[in-house]
Amino acid sequence: MNVPMLDLTEQYQTLKEEIFTAMDDVMSSSRFILGDNVKKLEADVANYSNVKHGIGVASGSDALLLSLHAAGIGENDEVITTAFTFFATVGAIARLKAKPVFVDIDPISYNIDANKIEEVITSKTKAIIPVHLYGQAAEMDKIRAIADKHNLVVIEDAAQAIGATYDGKKVGELGDTTCYSFFPTKNLGAYGDGGMIVTNSDDLAEKLRVLRVHGSKPKYYHHVLGYNSRLDELQAAVLNVKFKHLDSWSLKRREKASVYTELLQNELGDNVITPKELEKRYHVFHQYTIRTNNRSELQTFLQEHGVASMVYYPKPLHVQPVFTEYGYKEGDLPETDKAANEVISLPMFPELKEDQQIYVVEKIKQFYTK
Repeated sequence: MNVPMLDLTEQYQTLKEEIFTAMDDVMSSSRFILGDNVKKLEADVANYSNVKHGIGVASGSDALLLSLHAAGIGENDEVITTAFTFFATVGAIARLKAKPVFVDIDPISYNIDANKIEEVITSKTKAIIPVHLYGQAAEMDKIRAIADKHNLVVIEDAAQAIGATYDGKKVGELGDTTCYSFFPTKNLGAYGDGGMIVTNSDDLAEKLRVLRVHGSKPKYYHHVLGYNSRLDELQAAVLNVKFKHLDSWSLKRREKASVYTELLQNELGDNVITPKELEKRYHVFHQYTIRTNNRSELQTFLQEHGVASMVYYPKPLHVQPVFTEYGYKEGDLPETDKAANEVISLPMFPELKEDQQIYVVEKIKQFYTK
């Protein structure tokens, strides 16, 4: 049996006719940039996030960059975040010539350890970017309290966590801005790049709408140096079709996660540590990520038996060559380093079949008993 990491073909076949119709409507209208599809998606995602504004942009990476820019983050400002995340989180900080300040992770959730944030705050600290990794929210009550105490901006990186909640509140309503990614592999994925920023702030929303169109308002009058970062109509049309299914897909992901956890705990004991849904969280399982001391050997064994897997992320950002100027070294963030050496994500998507999951776990069991 072959079990892919992600298979979007069944989802596509189910939605194919509706997607074709939506895309044909766009092409027939000949309006491809910032039209009605983008406006609808912006309104729906903002409403879904329990905030007033949605601003469609070209990617999740741009969502982070524009959020920092709109918040006034610039050269020599410090932004507290995690090193255990995708490059874009820290790349956005560096592009504005601000300085990322890394905090170690909580070893259970893999998110930034909120208890360690305050000790790195300085007079130069301007913002915190918590990343809701793998689909589970960071400890936002503590993060928000720290930010309010020190007058810091909170930018949620929810690229992997649309639909997740913390203490009954959606990611999206917990920060000053929240950044979503619609990269095709995400829980709500386009057929190309795309992203969105949501916010309750009228002021930030206005700045973001100007920044995404080259800093222009009105057209051809430029008061700030902006970007070309717009979510296009074709991607928005696809996302409008798929958005209606997001919650049901999240439920299916949670069901698949429960199956994995039951099988792995019953079969493997201490050889594998399964993910935990922490108190006050609603986890949407963008990834199902386990820990093991034999990661490389296990991954090779699974590959040999037709089971795909991925490591998110094998080399944390604080020790990436491109960020050496910030002065971090291996050992500075011990929980981050440990997780980077132990985590491995198993196949996870709403259409994953139970017999596929049973096969995956059988192969993991076979590895540990061979």
